[in-house]
Amino acid sequence: MSTLPTSAAALDRPPQSAEAPRWLSDEEQRVWRAYLHATTLLEDHLDRQLQRDAGMPHIYYGLLVQLVEAPRRRLRMTELAKNMKITRSRLSHAVARLEKNGWVRREDCPSDKRGQFAVLTDEGNEVLRRTAPGHVAAVRHALFDRLTPEQQQSLGEIMQIVAEGLQPQDAGADLPWLR
Repeated sequence: MSTLPTSAAALDRPPQSAEAPRWLSDEEQRVWRAYLHATTLLEDHLDRQLQRDAGMPHIYYGLLVQLVEAPRRRLRMTELAKNMKITRSRLSHAVARLEKNGWVRREDCPSDKRGQFAVLTDEGNEVLRRTAPGHVAAVRHALFDRLTPEQQQSLGEIMQIVAEGLQPQDAGADLPWLR
């Protein structure tokens, strides 16, 4: 978890100058740490729920969801890595585990001999069908039931702004799914 020192003084640094970092205010620091604390706890909560109910981590569940929502329950591996914002190496390892469970299979791409598809199997679809209600309940309990409709709308708008601001636009960006 990435935390920041509370002030320049905490780092034994001189106060801000024109070239110095813009340190977070006390309120910004409070918001940042609350965000980190909440997102860490939420991810852990969802991971534990999925491990308990389906024997899989949250990332694997996300991969299955991507596939069930794709046309013909299949995606190019590069597209799947891009959608999940993970490295190709991490995706390959995860898909290998899902294959071992019989939930996903790989198929060669007929138009590109180097490309592969990840395909959700009927067994993987069934696991997802059984697991989804408990996962939705965990998400609802951990997040949405704690917020008013107005807070939910604000959270969605805020996260959209953050995501759009962080989405790389240039072709040479160092993107996880290209590594």
